[in-house]
Amino acid sequence: MAPNSFRSIDDVPEAQRDSLTPNRPGGQRGTQRWVLWFSVGLLSALAGLMVSWVTYQVGSLEPLSFRPAVTTLSVPPSAAIPEGSGTLLGHRPYAEAPPESLVPLPSAPEIQLHVAAAEALENMMAAARVEGVTLMPLSGFRSVQDQQYLFFSIKAERGQDATTRAEVSAPPGYSEHHTGYAVDLGDANAPETNVQINFEETAAFRWLQQNATRYSFELSFPLNNPQNIQYEPWHWRFVGDSASLETFYRNP
Repeated sequence: MAPNSFRSIDDVPEAQRDSLTPNRPGGQRGTQRWVLWFSVGLLSALAGLMVSWVTYQVGSLEPLSFRPAVTTLSVPPSAAIPEGSGTLLGHRPYAEAPPESLVPLPSAPEIQLHVAAAEALENMMAAARVEGVTLMPLSGFRSVQDQQYLFFSIKAERGQDATTRAEVSAPPGYSEHHTGYAVDLGDANAPETNVQINFEETAAFRWLQQNATRYSFELSFPLNNPQNIQYEPWHWRFVGDSASLETFYRNP
């Protein structure tokens, strides 16, 4: 009898055997599989709900306005340009003034200066004349080409080395005269002192010492100047506007 009972079950297709024999191991596996898929589906649904909720919350937030960062830069003392930086034989580099910035001096048309410097110089000369002093302009704007001759040609004529020549004349590209703000002055009553150290003994120099700053002129190369340039009591520069001030004082 036993063989026949087994045979009857074996004749049933495999797809129906689990339902007919619930106590067999295969039926347990089916139940576990159903529970597993149900759990996966439930977790997926919960995850979907969570994503939807987060998306809704983010979308409801007000957009943030852009606020650029404000940074205050400060240059430490160690970052300042050291003395002598960018110089050549003690002289600082200067750009050549554009022609449109220059005008001839009314009192000496062969000499050109920057517009602001020319006006201040003429006023200063007029004030000196009132006090019996006659200032005489000797040289104003000089181009780089002019300075080429003054430095190299005269250096060769006098048999000077570059260092010696640089004590009294700047290399081309390094003269204050390129800026149109510098002027060489003399005393019309003592022409023998023109471009000489003993110009300091004249009435014109004494007047300049007392009054030049009133017209925004200052001595470029006083005694013991930090550039180690020869003392030039005749060489004055205008520092009466922002452009001239930056030209001469931007670098220490």
